[in-house]
Amino acid sequence: MMTRDDGMVASGVAGTAESPEMSDQRSEAAGLSRRLALVLLGGAALAACSPMSRPSGDGFLPAPTGPAISGEVLGTGTVRVALLLPKTAPGNGAALAMAMQNAASLGLNDFAGNDLTVLVKDTRGTAEGAAEAARLAISEGAELIIGPIFAAEVGGVGPVARAASVPVIAFSSDPSVAAAGVYILGFLVDGQVRRVVAEAAKSGRKSIAAIMSQSAFGNLAEAALRQEAGRYGMRVITVERFSAGGEAKAVAAVAAVAAQIDCLLVPEGAGVAPAIARSLRSAGVDLSRIKLLGTGVWNDPAVYNDPALTGGWFPSPEISGFSAFASRYRATYGSEPPLTASLAYDAVVLAAGLTKTAGAQRFQLSVITNPEGFLSSVNGLFRFNAFGTNDRGLAVYEVTGSTPSLVSAAPRAFTGA
Repeated sequence: MMTRDDGMVASGVAGTAESPEMSDQRSEAAGLSRRLALVLLGGAALAACSPMSRPSGDGFLPAPTGPAISGEVLGTGTVRVALLLPKTAPGNGAALAMAMQNAASLGLNDFAGNDLTVLVKDTRGTAEGAAEAARLAISEGAELIIGPIFAAEVGGVGPVARAASVPVIAFSSDPSVAAAGVYILGFLVDGQVRRVVAEAAKSGRKSIAAIMSQSAFGNLAEAALRQEAGRYGMRVITVERFSAGGEAKAVAAVAAVAAQIDCLLVPEGAGVAPAIARSLRSAGVDLSRIKLLGTGVWNDPAVYNDPALTGGWFPSPEISGFSAFASRYRATYGSEPPLTASLAYDAVVLAAGLTKTAGAQRFQLSVITNPEGFLSSVNGLFRFNAFGTNDRGLAVYEVTGSTPSLVSAAPRAFTGA
């Protein structure tokens, strides 16, 4: 992972004149940016290593400096960061936690010369457990918290971390838990919708409809659709929302106005989107004329290989990056990583890179929220916004019935504020 960071330090007060001290800070941060761009580009060269993990059982590990460390750690560096995962959560939480920890370990090993010790703490999958894990990690010297995964856990961690002035880079994709100092790294549906709708508009399409679930996910998708359609002057003919089992009514409503639309957003996954497409065709809708649009949940082999969605477009980080990561993960751990695991890899490599290049400034909010962002070898370009959400540079792919075809490459730099 490298950064394309100009280091601009925000004053935090709109309309306030910049003092000479602030100007000096900006110049210093700009210089830091150039060092980050050079050092992080070379610093994440791959190294074939086994995971650096050492359990301590119920005892404590002595530390060269700082408080004693309890529990499992990754790495042996002098800078401590925490990794909060639902290791004993019910359901699939524990399995996901293991995959995330494996990916974090892989990232630590891939970043040559890193100076991190990662304190692995169990959240138990609850807000209360996450808050306890955060307090323990901070008491043991963690300067940054990576994780947790679930929105409720992030809600528990946020107040604890902010009270201690320790930033959080969480894996959630729920923007409601983001805040200044609590940054979410998950793939956000609004950015995905904006990207694919923008691509449809740029390809000459003028009118759009949508079929989406009655859910928080659907609410975010609809808001992003309307915003982006308005930006490009596209007409939103109808947005049909459905509850579970109610897709038929939504399909009928769209079929009734099909002559007025040239693209259709269906931001649902492999269990729903193909069935909707088949129902539309059965209702006489010509999907060879109407471009189907999806979201990142289409980045799934079950979608790639489903003929019902052939020709549809979806946004995603460039697939080759995750494929290379997955290959290394399989070689190390003998299993397939979930897409979410790549977020743990990115977060640890980012922490290692900032530690190596930014010195005492490494986890300052002005560094973490640099508007030019960071470039991951796995998930591409991303940046954190001041209030905790993120922007991503996404590609657009077309479903072909086998390997997706690249329609529009992901950007390599942000061009706007």
